[in-house]
Amino acid sequence: MNVTVPAEWAPHRAMWLGFPSHAELWQTDLEEAQAEVAALARALAGPGGERVRLLCGSPEGEADARRLLGDVANIEIVPGRFGDIWLRDTGPIFARTNEGLKALGFRFNGWGGKYDLEHDDTVAEQIAQASGAPLARHDFILEGGAVDHDGEGTVLTTGQCVLNPNRNEGWDQAAAEAAFVEAFGAKKVIWLGDGLQNDHTDGHVDNLARFVAPGVVAVPVAWGRGDPNAEAYDDAAKRLSEATDAAGRPIKVMRIPSPGFVEGEPGEGPIPASHMNFLIANKAVIVPVYEEDPGKFAVQALEHIFPDRQVIALPSIAILTGGGSFHCITQQEPA
Repeated sequence: MNVTVPAEWAPHRAMWLGFPSHAELWQTDLEEAQAEVAALARALAGPGGERVRLLCGSPEGEADARRLLGDVANIEIVPGRFGDIWLRDTGPIFARTNEGLKALGFRFNGWGGKYDLEHDDTVAEQIAQASGAPLARHDFILEGGAVDHDGEGTVLTTGQCVLNPNRNEGWDQAAAEAAFVEAFGAKKVIWLGDGLQNDHTDGHVDNLARFVAPGVVAVPVAWGRGDPNAEAYDDAAKRLSEATDAAGRPIKVMRIPSPGFVEGEPGEGPIPASHMNFLIANKAVIVPVYEEDPGKFAVQALEHIFPDRQVIALPSIAILTGGGSFHCITQQEPA
């Protein structure tokens, strides 16, 4: 079976979005996180040109979603069940095959056993069923945020996450690449090293580097002297500058200002804030921002990279208290 995972900039027929639905998880951040997700949903459904399918994880979450977004055009509220909103990781990865669109499902173990939440292992099946795409299951552990695709058979990933023994024990690069060939039709895998500090995903690539066009990858550049991830950014940029994609093109690296040092709770050190967690919608690119100046310059850089899409900056502070941002809580359904 021929398999291709479309690039994120390819047309979508829908964008799936998780809505914060569990007060016991979000606690005092729940209302603000819901407001940030609602703002993202409105941006996607309006200037983003998307049909938004907003998945709720509880009856209480559904009621809150209907109160905030029930009358917004192009937003469909979908009752469901999940542990939390990270659909990029718990949901399926959609792929085109010679048999039509399929939803690729993978085993999920709570990011290496850190967060074992009820219903998270059923999200891929729920989304596949609602989309009408058959679910093709693969018997290895993988989160969608751990891989990025150029639509031409090149997969971008990090060794810190994919080769971590808390995912698939005994995996080396050869084993992982064989699995990606079978699941994604991968023709080339580009390996990066470590991701961001204090990232409970063990270094997801969608916080570190992203394909933005064939042969072009965006990577942060450190902002300020105290940027905790300067070394990881420069290492990723160096590896990419020495790499080629599946078509044999040398990778062009575009540097985008990072948010710099964004402090978490007292004593916890920096939190994994990243402008790389932007979301490419049909007509817009929506980027999470944290601090004013680096956010402004990140928007300008993305406007240069995506001249045919509106770049929209939205706050994501409350969402990040849960561990991720806009890309982490969404999954595109290709047209």
